[in-house]
Amino acid sequence: MPPKEPPRRRVPGPARRPAAPPPGRPYRRPSRAPRSAPRTIRLGSPRPRLRLVSLGLTLVMIAFVVRLLQVQAVDAEALAAKADRNRYDSVTLAAERGGITDRAGVSLAISVDAHDITADPKMFTPKEAKAPDAPDQAAALLAPILGTDAAVIAEKLRKPGSRYAVLARRQTPQVWKQIKDLKSVYAEKASADRAAGGPGANVLAGVFQEPSSRRVYPNGTLAAGILGYVNAEGRGGGGIESLLDTTLAGRDGTVTYVQSGGRRIPTAGSKETPAVPGSDVELTIDRDIQWAAQKAIEDQVATSRADRGYVIVQNTRTGEILAMANSPGFDPNDLGQADATAMGNAALQDAYEPGSTAKVMSMAAVLEEKKATPGTHVVVPNRLHRGDRLFKDDIDHPTWYLTLNGVLAKSSNIGTILATGQLGKTQQEANRVLHSYLRKFGMGSTSGLGYPGETAGILAAPEDWSTSQQYTIPFGQGMSVNAMQAASVYSTVANGGVRIEPTLVRGTKGPDGRFTAAPAPEKTRVVSEKTADTLAAMLESVVDDREGTGTKARIPGYRVAGKTGTANRVDPELGRYKGYTASFAGFAPADDPEITVYCAIQNPTKGSYFGGQICGPVYQKVMEFSLKTLQIAPTGKAPARLPVTFDPGE
Repeated sequence: MPPKEPPRRRVPGPARRPAAPPPGRPYRRPSRAPRSAPRTIRLGSPRPRLRLVSLGLTLVMIAFVVRLLQVQAVDAEALAAKADRNRYDSVTLAAERGGITDRAGVSLAISVDAHDITADPKMFTPKEAKAPDAPDQAAALLAPILGTDAAVIAEKLRKPGSRYAVLARRQTPQVWKQIKDLKSVYAEKASADRAAGGPGANVLAGVFQEPSSRRVYPNGTLAAGILGYVNAEGRGGGGIESLLDTTLAGRDGTVTYVQSGGRRIPTAGSKETPAVPGSDVELTIDRDIQWAAQKAIEDQVATSRADRGYVIVQNTRTGEILAMANSPGFDPNDLGQADATAMGNAALQDAYEPGSTAKVMSMAAVLEEKKATPGTHVVVPNRLHRGDRLFKDDIDHPTWYLTLNGVLAKSSNIGTILATGQLGKTQQEANRVLHSYLRKFGMGSTSGLGYPGETAGILAAPEDWSTSQQYTIPFGQGMSVNAMQAASVYSTVANGGVRIEPTLVRGTKGPDGRFTAAPAPEKTRVVSEKTADTLAAMLESVVDDREGTGTKARIPGYRVAGKTGTANRVDPELGRYKGYTASFAGFAPADDPEITVYCAIQNPTKGSYFGGQICGPVYQKVMEFSLKTLQIAPTGKAPARLPVTFDPGE
């Protein structure tokens, strides 16, 4: 059969255009049946989005421009300064502290090279140190060398975000050498460990040193009460170190250098303001006399089992203090072992009732007011009733027939009350006159040294004196003084009645080597020269006369003037009288005075408590040593030997 032909596909013809509508009638599209073909999706217009992006970019650019203007124009200087602070680092160059010497230039306090041991805590983190417990390891190694608790060091090394910590200040070169040697050992171990493929941990890499200075007192405890000490911050903490801290300290300098990442860039240069060293201070004291005074008072305080004692040696003609010794004392090189109660200067800071050494001021008032002479007769009964009290002398005695000179020689309280009662027509007037002389002698005010913590003592106004005080103050009870005030009274008498403010500093020597003398001390006329000479002769009777109370103060070949004192003592803890204050004051040669020595011992509990018995020998040792050290020869003149008693029958 012949093959069938495939059916023909119908090909659609061209679409017919609809006929045009008749004129006047609107054209209408012919309706079509719904088609199932998909609809074409049209994209939205991009213009709104472009506008939004353009606006955002514009705002960002405006913000950048505003910030740029702020940085470049408004905050330019502040930001530049901040950048400099971050770029530059400054280190303080500590000024060398001036030294302190005695009057002959012998060193009493010096500064030596030392090292502040520092650390960079960041270098002790596990990442930097290559060890998880680097702070603890380092602390365990450093603690025995620095003498510090390991826990304290470890805490400093763990400071988060810190690049600087001070582990110990003012360490000796030997301490730094030990640390440096230990660092070298651990650096070698770390290098070997890295070569073997290990982490190369080095727990001491972040330990460094900064140059510093350390205060040293070559003579240990000698004159510690005068010198004071330097505290942990390198500032004066007491005594001359504190009084003249600004003069001694000098002025620190600075060095500024470029740094990056905490490390100095050596090629970027640096700017340095050099430190100005402090001035040296020359004191008035004599080291040898200071040693003799300190030895004598330490021995007697120990022998008497006393609470404390002081000795002052003063040049009567210049007011210069040649020695000021305290017992107990302290070693300013080892403050950690010092007794806090002994770290001051008790000779200036203790206030106590002076007792009979103050009678010389009462006698000065009586002589100056011409109410009596050394030979005036004074009948001294065994007891004297005044006000609401019954007064007595240190010992029971029959009625004494004494001269005014004898009253002083035998240290009679009753005789002194009777003599000072002549200063006024009434007791109130006598009180005012006596008070005026006590003030002239310096009672109730500081000595003029300007020493830190010096007490002015206690001297009430005469109208405030109680019934008891108006009779006890004439013989040194009911008022209080410090040792320097008491010594100054005798220097005033020895200097012809002129009081010279005591001085401890002769002058200063600056970094340029130029010496500047201290200002001249103030001088005040207290009593006439005639009265002072008469008092000196009367004070000789205390030591020279066989009936005097100060015979243990005699020095062969020299004429000695002095006065004993034994006073009831106010216990500072109990607030009431308990124990005694023993004292002795005087000068030599009596007829041409040059040296004053004052000694006081608080609360002696073994043996005698009388001033003549325990302070007289101290006075004798210190005075004799001072006279020989200063090569002061005896005058060779015979003493006046004023009468002590009188015959009532004559």
